[in-house]
Amino acid sequence: MDVLGSPTILLFDIDGVIRDVAGSYRRALQCTVQHYCGWQPSADVIDALKAEGAWNNDWDASLELLRRHGAELPDRAALIDVFSGFYFGGDPDGDPSQWTGFIGDEPLLVDASFFATLSKRKLSWGFVSGAEPPSARFVLQQRLGLQDPPLIAMGDAPDKPDPTGLIRLAKALGASAEGVQVAYLGDTVADVHTVIKARERWPEQPFVSLAVAPPHLQTPKQAAARDIYEQRLREAGADQVLTTTEAVLHWEGAAG
Repeated sequence: MDVLGSPTILLFDIDGVIRDVAGSYRRALQCTVQHYCGWQPSADVIDALKAEGAWNNDWDASLELLRRHGAELPDRAALIDVFSGFYFGGDPDGDPSQWTGFIGDEPLLVDASFFATLSKRKLSWGFVSGAEPPSARFVLQQRLGLQDPPLIAMGDAPDKPDPTGLIRLAKALGASAEGVQVAYLGDTVADVHTVIKARERWPEQPFVSLAVAPPHLQTPKQAAARDIYEQRLREAGADQVLTTTEAVLHWEGAAG
């Protein structure tokens, strides 16, 4: 779907694309649900929920799983506090060195050289994520060492699949220029739907939906589940499903 020869702006989701959150955000979701009802949803249950395309926010996903399990629903603000306790293990706006939660268990899926390569190829890049701003800044600035990276995080725009944040950052990076295409790489159906909705809102602008299966499905043991997940991404409208995040360097639109 990419427009060969066109300048490209590459936008990335963070969770499942830049870092592996199976042991952090997803674990916090599981523990939050278990905290309230004693039942811990499996990774397959969470994948199935995410495949519906409407549950990008893990707080809302926690509430929805509780509802479907027949549990009494807690106050949303209280649930957020419980979730943050598991995930951050400290004040989200405080000193990251004091965090003791699951956020410390997030393997990176790329390193700083990945973005250096994109910049060397004269590609603009940024991030559109549903992650909380302290969490997003922590991984991008402190762990990857990126200096003031272009970022739309939770609260900066309506939650995906609303395309407002995607379009806003794309424009800030030059998408209004004639001939510039915008590619967004995400790992959920909601990410794919965000691109589709961006096309509907801004039909003159070329948008490309790139997708990748989350890391917990990228093992030989999970091959069958990964095939199903990737098929759902294609059915949702993904233009291309990549094997890994780093594979975007070999995608035609990022070839340089």
